[in-house]
Amino acid sequence: MNPPPHKLDFHPLRESLYNELHARPFQVLPCPSQVTHLALITTPEQRNAQFHHWQELHAQLGQPIPHDEESCFEATFGNLRIRRELHMEFTAYTFIHLGAKEGHRPFTDTGLADLPEGWLKRLTGTVIAAFHIDLQQTKTDQAPDTAAIREYFDGERLVGSRPSEGKAQVWSAFKLHEDGFGRFIIINGGLSDSQLGRLTQRLIEVETYRLMALLALPEAKAMTPDLNQMDQNLATITDSLTHDAGVNEQGVLAKLTGMVARIEAFRAHSTFRFSATRAYHQLVLARLAVLREDELSGHLTIREFMNRRLTPAVETCESVSERLDDLSRRLGRASDMMRTRVELAIQSQNQQLLTSMNQRSKVQLMMQHTVESFSVVVISYYLIALMRMAMDVAQEAGFVFNKPLLLGLAIPATLALVYLTVRSIRRRFLRLAEQK
Repeated sequence: MNPPPHKLDFHPLRESLYNELHARPFQVLPCPSQVTHLALITTPEQRNAQFHHWQELHAQLGQPIPHDEESCFEATFGNLRIRRELHMEFTAYTFIHLGAKEGHRPFTDTGLADLPEGWLKRLTGTVIAAFHIDLQQTKTDQAPDTAAIREYFDGERLVGSRPSEGKAQVWSAFKLHEDGFGRFIIINGGLSDSQLGRLTQRLIEVETYRLMALLALPEAKAMTPDLNQMDQNLATITDSLTHDAGVNEQGVLAKLTGMVARIEAFRAHSTFRFSATRAYHQLVLARLAVLREDELSGHLTIREFMNRRLTPAVETCESVSERLDDLSRRLGRASDMMRTRVELAIQSQNQQLLTSMNQRSKVQLMMQHTVESFSVVVISYYLIALMRMAMDVAQEAGFVFNKPLLLGLAIPATLALVYLTVRSIRRRFLRLAEQK
């Protein structure tokens, strides 16, 4: 591609965004033909193995080997056309047998007829969708022979409609048959090859997305008994908090924390699956709306069948998802209430402890005052004793004075001086404590 003459600054993703609109073009299908569709849930390792397996198929059939993996790759090998599509959770393979003869018996041959021996068995991944679609041509607009069509579905009850403004008929039982595959019959009464390709692609998407949407239903059913038990336990705990003043807050908080942990584990395990179910269900409804079905011979249309069978299952998953959120909120509120009660109990205990400490401090202070009084007397006693010794030494040295008089005067003066000194020291320490 030659660079444009202007020098505009294009976004680096602009070209890929344009190409995204054409990533999965509709097929052009001749009629009659036979289609087999597989959707396999894959891990990244399995997807890499699938691509190498895809390269091996090209080598076996003598075709150029693709080197880069694409989101949608289509190749034709004679009468066999294969389309490989990469989705977020699964990889889809559509096998089309283009060599079907007019008037053939449905499902005697399938889209897998021209695959090399053993190639399909080595395909990695877990199959979630597997079904055959038989495309037949008719030139009449008469009512179909439902008894004859039912034979191709092992006598099961049929779902049928006239999509595309009545230019085709679609039949299915939405059941697995003895080969492990589902079955569809499309009877073309006036669609072009491109219109038939679009109709077939929409049916493929409806059936694949329907099964992907239902993956959350077993998880929802498995969670329900545990949610019922936790709901009942929460109601019992809440009732006990209302009527029982002597409840063990620590024990109740431990139970609530355990239930919160279980709820969060459920949510972590199921949130993606429930979100995917909502998305796949919306895709199914969108594809059904595009089919523009008319009723056929009093049978349920595909849209009616899905609304009756698929929608309740999706609503069950929605209900469980909402219940998880509701239980999480209620447990959060109950836990907050219990934490408040525990904190209030701890504060009450702390208040009692502080009161007790205050009383002990008062006792200690009184004892300290008593000790201080004794200490004044003791210190004064020792000071008077020292003074007496000093007077004795002075008299022996020749000084003349009235020793008893001086000692009598020194005793009250010493007591007062010691008392004032001790009191001053105590006030100094109190001022230092108040400053801190």
